[in-house]
Amino acid sequence: MAQGAGETTDVVMHIGEVAARTELSLRSLRHWEEVGLLQPSGRTDGGFRLYTESDVDKILVIRRMKPLGFSLDEMKAVMSDLEVLGDPEADESDRAAAQQRIADVRTDATERRARLVRQLEMADEFIGLLGARHG
Repeated sequence: MAQGAGETTDVVMHIGEVAARTELSLRSLRHWEEVGLLQPSGRTDGGFRLYTESDVDKILVIRRMKPLGFSLDEMKAVMSDLEVLGDPEADESDRAAAQQRIADVRTDATERRARLVRQLEMADEFIGLLGARHG
């Protein structure tokens, strides 16, 4: 993705800027690339990763899935479905299937969130118990 004269370009960022913006480590971003979860939009002539705003948006989706305990395969599937939904030329049956899978993941995410809320409530109760006994 080395840019030549006269080419139109999206704003591109190097991995350090993306890591800072997304509050992720360089190691995480590199790992996600290695496992096929996310590919940078390009590379410089020197081989440095280049990311666009669209890449950052994808990273933020992945980052939000992680605390809910989604597996790499589940995250890959969601990212693939989001790509289909974002492709204006995607086949209608593919779009419908992707929409259904995303709806199922949304239901799953809602249930996972509810479990986390229950865990936080239990943690708050535990902290309260300790505070009541030890001032």
